Amino acid sequence: MKQNMSSLDRNVRWVAAVIMAVLYFTGTVSGTLGLVLLVAAIIFGLTGLVKFCPLYSIFGISTCSVK
Repeated sequence: MKQNMSSLDRNVRWVAAVIMAVLYFTGTVSGTLGLVLLVAAIIFGLTGLVKFCPLYSIFGISTCSVK
């Protein structure tokens, strides 16, 4: 897997993942929407960790300046 995410993109994903996880675990958002947010938080966290977004590669997008 080639890196296709910039550090700004990764940081935004991490912040969004933390916010979604906090909303779920504090009980602010529950039920089906809570589970959807939790899954999205996990996906955002993982893609930020590995610096690769599968959807970016499908659509040919790269926010990384490294070629």
